[in-house]
Amino acid sequence: MNHKVYFSLGSNLGDKEGNIREAISRIGELIGEVDRQSTLLATEPWGFESDNTFVNAAIRCTTSLSPFEILNITQNIERAMGRTLKSVDGQYHDRIIDIDILIYDDLHITTPQLTLPHPLMKERDFVMIPLKEILQIG
Repeated sequence: MNHKVYFSLGSNLGDKEGNIREAISRIGELIGEVDRQSTLLATEPWGFESDNTFVNAAIRCTTSLSPFEILNITQNIERAMGRTLKSVDGQYHDRIIDIDILIYDDLHITTPQLTLPHPLMKERDFVMIPLKEILQIG
């Protein structure tokens, strides 16, 4: 079965646009075809202080993988691209890449590892602006 999965991507270190493109490419290789992609959006840091602005985007992917398989792959992509610190208990950091699963079909789950839909997405313009852009296509 083909599932529709929406992701938020963000980067505020190094070649930010390049980091987003690389993450999208890896998602396409490892998770499934990326069939929608928002424009890149420059944003201010959210939830922490930093001199580094972010580049954010949203994508949609078609996959046969489960949400937990996807979570494992996205975390591996983050590590492979050089991300060392995960945000824990509201402590955010500069990051080369951040990949969040926003929506997986109409699935609602709450576990210690993963909550879907993403619980904070509606509070974050840097997530919702690109997401709304790709939700409104066709």
